[in-house]
Amino acid sequence: MAKYELGEKRPAVGDGTWVHETAQLIGDVVIGSGCFIGAGAVLRGDFGSCRVGDRSSVQESCAMHSRPGEVCSVGSDSTIGHGAVLHGCKVGDRAVVGIHCVVADGAEVGDDCIIGENSLVKAGMKIPAGSLAAGSPAVVKGPLKESQIMMKNAGAALYADLAARYVREARRLPD
Repeated sequence: MAKYELGEKRPAVGDGTWVHETAQLIGDVVIGSGCFIGAGAVLRGDFGSCRVGDRSSVQESCAMHSRPGEVCSVGSDSTIGHGAVLHGCKVGDRAVVGIHCVVADGAEVGDDCIIGENSLVKAGMKIPAGSLAAGSPAVVKGPLKESQIMMKNAGAALYADLAARYVREARRLPD
């Protein structure tokens, strides 16, 4: 991984977290324990800060950033799908942000939510806890079904287990 100190701000990574060597952590970035940070992910805490809770995954090619003095945060046990962009927003605990989503400034994704693939959660939008939202712009479709809750939680546990496996077993091979 590429870790960059910026002024007095230095990234911090919790125990048991796996960060791919091509991921970039810049400045005021704090990642919890047992997380998975995929290849090409960029967490840029230069203007504001980035926070990722325990056992969460920020998958390949994701970006996290915020405006000056603001926080872009992901709660614990959450999954941020491949290619998602989070900017100055808050994603709650046990949430899933689907592949190629954008969650914009001041938006809040509540605990236990699913945001469908390719969705745009517009600036300032609030997605209530336990909801499914999808579309561009995103629209709340209703509360999660029990099967969706089980799938979401199983996915988060799978990535927490994968992070632990990568910490134990992943070794780069010589070119």
